[in-house]
Amino acid sequence: MTARMKMASLLQRNLSVVIRPVQYRDLDGIERLNQESFAAQTPKGACDAVRQMQWLRRWYGLLKFLNWFPNPLQYRFCAYVAEQGRALLGMIQVSPFNRTHSTWRVDRVILERATDKQGIGSQLLRYCFESILEARTWILEVNVNDKDALALYRKNGFQRLAEMTYWEIVPELLQELAHSEPDLPNLLPVSNADAQLLYQLDTASMPPLVRQVFDRNADDFKTSLFGTLTEAVKQWLTKTEVISGYVFEPQRKAAIGYFQLKLDRKGQQPHVATLTVNPAYTWLYPELLSQLARIAQDFPPQTLQLTSADYHPEREEYLERIGASRTEHTLMMSRSVWHKLRESKFVSLEGIQLPEMLQGLQPARKPVPGGMSWLQQGQQVSPDRGSQPSITKDTVAFSCNNCNVEASDQSESADAHQE
Repeated sequence: MTARMKMASLLQRNLSVVIRPVQYRDLDGIERLNQESFAAQTPKGACDAVRQMQWLRRWYGLLKFLNWFPNPLQYRFCAYVAEQGRALLGMIQVSPFNRTHSTWRVDRVILERATDKQGIGSQLLRYCFESILEARTWILEVNVNDKDALALYRKNGFQRLAEMTYWEIVPELLQELAHSEPDLPNLLPVSNADAQLLYQLDTASMPPLVRQVFDRNADDFKTSLFGTLTEAVKQWLTKTEVISGYVFEPQRKAAIGYFQLKLDRKGQQPHVATLTVNPAYTWLYPELLSQLARIAQDFPPQTLQLTSADYHPEREEYLERIGASRTEHTLMMSRSVWHKLRESKFVSLEGIQLPEMLQGLQPARKPVPGGMSWLQQGQQVSPDRGSQPSITKDTVAFSCNNCNVEASDQSESADAHQE
């Protein structure tokens, strides 16, 4: 028996790790890895893991079918597993972050506890970096207390981009906020015609580095017909409702605030809100939160979840002042394909070919001569008639380029002869 176990361990050690797309037979192993992950240690994370697995088992066939041809839901579930023999060692799930697919997001990485997390996790990440060629930048969010995940991502070139804080507002506090009347005279509904305004607002609300990593454009704020129908079916199945609006500034003709509120009509899940405010109009936070609280009063009482970044200090200060509670603190990290910056080196002028560099400064054609011809050094002009042939000879040499120059030279020579 002992010899058989040693043989099995040696065989398992000699087998190479294979990374492939997720199949239906991997769902049991993925559920086991979800239960052992760091996120499942909290009640909220465990509930989210169970809900994700139920959703995946229900729609796996449809999601797999949509991956076969280009469509808006092609990357709704793009995941890969690391397998050694018949044992599942880890799983990674990724998705495009913007409409042009230039930035991709690592949704989650779950690994077996008994395996080499750094080695298997690096193989999964490198496989995505090499197989998804259209991705120029990668982003992810990791809990600040998950030291293993932080070490894994830093090892593979991810660097800090921003710090995110998740907040919760209890139903009692929402009722108090709903009592105040929001001062939003120019609150308008969102449509595809407002995509440019929302894009400008999104650009103004974040630092240049974050804006460059996100790489969004106006098309990211538009909704296609297929997307509208899909979202309507999703809301009908999940018993949710999404309400959005933006605040318009008539003088500047720009959007200065935007919100999106996802409400649960069954009262089983918390409401989720998204806020975007121009940094010059931070007085909008109380008004927008009052508007969100008023909308939430028409639905079953639930907590309201919000997100703030470290480049939104006014939002965090206001949420602390009204009594909102922090639920999670994460670190947003990014990795570019060219994440290693090229060091500046001294450039020597010895290896530079000056004729090739100055080729653009060379004349494109032979210059047009003027009316004067330069005589060679030491040559004297004789006053007699013997000097005329030499002048005529020079004139003939110039005549091949410009006939007018020839005529002028001949007339000048004739005048000189008369004198």
